Amino acid sequence: MTTSAPTRLDPLQLFLDADIVVQVVIVGLVLASIWVWTIIVAFSLRMGRVRRRSEGFELDFWDAEQPEALVGGNKRQDNPSVRVAAAGLAELRDSTKDGLRNRPGVQQRIALAMEGQVAAEADALAERLNFLATTGSVAPFVGLFGTVWGIMNSFFQIGTQQSSSLAVVAPGISEALFATAIGLFAAIPAVIAYNRFSHKVNAFEARLHRFADKVHAQIGRELERT
Repeated sequence: MTTSAPTRLDPLQLFLDADIVVQVVIVGLVLASIWVWTIIVAFSLRMGRVRRRSEGFELDFWDAEQPEALVGGNKRQDNPSVRVAAAGLAELRDSTKDGLRNRPGVQQRIALAMEGQVAAEADALAERLNFLATTGSVAPFVGLFGTVWGIMNSFFQIGTQQSSSLAVVAPGISEALFATAIGLFAAIPAVIAYNRFSHKVNAFEARLHRFADKVHAQIGRELERT
């Protein structure tokens, strides 16, 4: 009885038949891909949650008669706008606890405090995006390493079996090219997600800057009345 040839590629069989080095490369790339998608899902959920909370807080902040009380009740939430406003109000308290002696200096310190907090919030949001950038740039080369190693192994089999027929070299080359495919599978979503999320972080940082500017202007008006 004859065994029919496979009619389609079997990724699992390609992995099982691959050299141990190629298998290690593939496993590493699969784990990287899983972590990439974990970051994509987690960041999307967190960004949506943070944006909604910030928008809600900013609306409440401008309607509040005592913004200090509103900020104090929201300090523990994952809300960058709260922390930006809190940084400005904290600097205002520290700078005026002994009286208002230098209005321009106080306003400058408040602006610097809020700008520093905005930068810290943007850095915190973008912290895990570095892994996406690293995976997007490194994964194709890792996959290429597995491909080169697999092709080298195929040439070794040619020398061992003293045959250059396609039946000898095709399986090894298929297994080797599978490593490159997995590398691209990990890299492409990482690059797309990094570019998209970086744009979202930059847009959100710009929004925080606008909010900080408005808070600074409001505090400046209050200082002018004193």
